[in-house]
Amino acid sequence: MPGENLTRDEARERAALLSVDGYEVALDLRSAVGDGGGEPRTFRSVTTIRFRCNEPGASSFADLIAPSVTSITLNGKDLDPGEVFDGSRILLEDLAAENELTVDAQCAYSRTGEGMHRFVDPEDDEVYLYTQYEPADARRVFANFEQPDLKAPYRFEVQAPEGWTVWSNGAGERVDGVWRFAETKPISTYITCVTAGPYHYVTDSYERTFEDGTKLEIPLGALCRKGLAPHFDADDVFLVTKQGLDFFHDHFDYPYPFGKYDQAFVPEYNLGAMENPGLVTFREEYIFRGKVTQTSYEARANVVLHEMAHMWFGDLVTMEWWDDLWLKESFADFMGTFANVGATRFTDAWITFANRRKAWAYRADQLPSTHPITADIRDLQDAKLNFDGITYAKGASALKQLVAYVGEEAFLEGARRYFKRNAYGNTRLGDLLSVLAETSGRSMTTWAHAWLQTAGVNSLTPQVLLDTEGGRIAELSVVQDAPESHPELRPHRVAVGLYRRTPEGALERYARVETDVEGPRTVVAELTGAEAPALVLVNDDDLTYCKIRFDATSLVTLREHLGALTDPLARALCWSALWNLTRDALLPARDFVDLVLRFSGRESDIGVLQMLHAWADSALVHYAAPEWRATGEKLVAEGALRELRAAGPGSEHQLAWARFFATVASAEADLALLKDLLDGTETVEGLEVDQELRWAFLEPLAAHGVADESRLAAELARDDTASGKRHQVRCLAARPSAAVKAQAWAQVVESDTLSNALVEATIAGFGRPSQRELTAPYAGKYFAAIERIWQERSIQIGMDVVRGLFPSFQDRPETLDATDAWLRSHADAAPALRRLVLEARDDLARSLRGQACDAAAAGS
Repeated sequence: MPGENLTRDEARERAALLSVDGYEVALDLRSAVGDGGGEPRTFRSVTTIRFRCNEPGASSFADLIAPSVTSITLNGKDLDPGEVFDGSRILLEDLAAENELTVDAQCAYSRTGEGMHRFVDPEDDEVYLYTQYEPADARRVFANFEQPDLKAPYRFEVQAPEGWTVWSNGAGERVDGVWRFAETKPISTYITCVTAGPYHYVTDSYERTFEDGTKLEIPLGALCRKGLAPHFDADDVFLVTKQGLDFFHDHFDYPYPFGKYDQAFVPEYNLGAMENPGLVTFREEYIFRGKVTQTSYEARANVVLHEMAHMWFGDLVTMEWWDDLWLKESFADFMGTFANVGATRFTDAWITFANRRKAWAYRADQLPSTHPITADIRDLQDAKLNFDGITYAKGASALKQLVAYVGEEAFLEGARRYFKRNAYGNTRLGDLLSVLAETSGRSMTTWAHAWLQTAGVNSLTPQVLLDTEGGRIAELSVVQDAPESHPELRPHRVAVGLYRRTPEGALERYARVETDVEGPRTVVAELTGAEAPALVLVNDDDLTYCKIRFDATSLVTLREHLGALTDPLARALCWSALWNLTRDALLPARDFVDLVLRFSGRESDIGVLQMLHAWADSALVHYAAPEWRATGEKLVAEGALRELRAAGPGSEHQLAWARFFATVASAEADLALLKDLLDGTETVEGLEVDQELRWAFLEPLAAHGVADESRLAAELARDDTASGKRHQVRCLAARPSAAVKAQAWAQVVESDTLSNALVEATIAGFGRPSQRELTAPYAGKYFAAIERIWQERSIQIGMDVVRGLFPSFQDRPETLDATDAWLRSHADAAPALRRLVLEARDDLARSLRGQACDAAAAGS
């Protein structure tokens, strides 16, 4: 639509012209339950905005995406919607110094997770609503000025069906049949929120008395669909919430400013969670229907704390425009782990960060679309795609490096001053750097340029020279490299660890030095004369953001003794480094798989183990030479089954190995075992095959033609829930049939009737690495369809389709050529669409390089 993709220049011009005093938004959601005449499409939205204009007589615009507008009134004058509303913008001419705009519109219910999402629970036909806006979908629900720096207070009132409860950012009550909510503090449009329906709701409270005697009481609430209530462990959510509030109050010295604290777990959510003040929304998959490992609980706690950190970094103080998205997301990502370690039972969360979050960052930072943490965001499509591994995980890694650089107390004191100076306002990069310079006494200019304003990841490699006898270090240096595309060499505060074998066979650290690495080569003088190491670990303790490399001796040690490393963080860092070597085609995929088979069974950290499973599978699917792939799959499946049977009965390691075995099973005997485990004719001592594990076993059975449509229908009857439906849809699309693939393709590409969650499930089932021949005909169809998809669908669905259906399993040079041909012939396509295709192309090229490396290893 014209004007739907707001640009940065337009936003700056509007912010210079307007300031907003307040919103009153009235929504009538009674249509949500329908009247038996089909799915309801729209609801009534009436918005009144009071705002000022710095140049009386000037023109501007308000934002609204709606099927129709009933009336528009500006300063008492009725405007003709047909003349001033173009589908996404409302033209506002001849503005006064003080203005009042009222817009009465029919807004659309969403099935894409954007705007006002409407979900019908197949289990009981109950209807649930919630909103999701970031970066700019509040305009799908009410008329507004949709940019983060035009903050204002909001008053919401909502009419809802009888028997429903409604929540919003402020505290609410039902008066004369209408839900009315307290006025909010000044906040941005994208963090306003409404949730409505017959949700299951649990309450608690948080109390805190500060040193000055001030008392703070925060009402707590947690809600989910009624169908998930039996699985909802709200007590654990509240425990982490209270621990987090204590932690942030202790460290930020600024009381939580938004009144109540509700947390809603909602269906078909596109994100992990969203930091709406007073009403945080989460994907309902964080309510676990079956047994999961502690990694899942740790991840949920991390997300709870990440969103809580946003109450200060993002909600209280908000970036001016999406260029500085890192001012909230990098901080929240860092603070989520920082608080998890400091306040909860998950004291090893930095291991997960090093192993899992950084892997996301390393991949993103090596794509052709990599960008500085402080990015150049030209418009809203750019903004949508920049919720990525750089903005989150690399930014958080840079902040961890900053804490090492300036010291933890200086960092936190800087945060405290930042909140107090900028409360309820908007900031840029310089606003934060100035307070950090004050508190640390160090110039932030060089650090900020190197870490925030340049792209790419450095590699750090140790070089060890031994004395003539070979028993002592004559010189140890760290060599820093950067890719040609992004040649910036950065200052790194690192710890260098030296490890040796003990008489008992363990691999333990015996020396550690912290040093500043700068330029292409840094000598670590403090280690001169130290005993010759079996392993040198640059970036020990994971202080900086870099790719770790190894000298020849260290790599030999890891190949033989990786499992002997006693420190779990050191092991995680070594595994991550080895995976990066594999992705960079410096270590053959079969060698990485061999390391996993030999050493992962000894891995004590369950999160690291589950990451190794994912990496081993990826190594087989993407980086192994095609002629070795079947052999590798057989070896991995045998290893997974061996570890499954050896794992402690009922342990989380047993569960992890069971899930991994299902992922890699393809041989007839393996599939027969999965079928027998499902039927109960075979058991593994201590392994409870609950409903979620049943679906995990059924998916490979469906993909290999063992479980047919009737078998999947029977399982859905057993688990006739929203979750069960998503699993069934994925399994149906995974069946090895040309007709099945044609139907799945049509449902996603040629139709828009599926909800976002079912689009995601269908795509996941359609693309199976074992079905390369079946999906080969769709490579050409993909390139013919994606520009139309991008133009016709919402950006979220467009992203899901373009990413999910790229022919990545057609890993041949011909597919690379076809991708390049599309990019050449579509130079004028939307930049965000081209970015997605370029990223997929880069992954494919990396796969081919990895396969070549693996094939060469076989011939050497």
